[in-house]
Amino acid sequence: MIGFKRINHVHISVPSEQLEEARVFYTDIIGLKPTARPDEVFANQGYWFNVSDIELHIGIEPAMPRSIRHYAFEVDNITDARKYLESNGVEIGEEPAIPGRTRFSFIDPFGNRVELLQLDDE
Repeated sequence: MIGFKRINHVHISVPSEQLEEARVFYTDIIGLKPTARPDEVFANQGYWFNVSDIELHIGIEPAMPRSIRHYAFEVDNITDARKYLESNGVEIGEEPAIPGRTRFSFIDPFGNRVELLQLDDE
């Protein structure tokens, strides 16, 4: 048996020519704080960010077609998050209803699908 504790990090990919655009999007639009990345360990460039108590890692690889692959973050106020993203021209996607949570997804400028959700009060 594996004794899981929590998710440590999520890794997404962007085309190499859009790496700096990804850094700007995830810091200036999404509001994430960069964290130290041991660049000397990796063959390619990338960035790491803090998201609450996990990390988001961004690396480079050729562009891929969209898929259902995604990561999901719980947020404090789903309505405000959606309005904020829409006001910044971010593409929003509707998600099927799941009891106990309100959610939607967005597509970052690099084709990565991100779900945001808020658990309903019990």
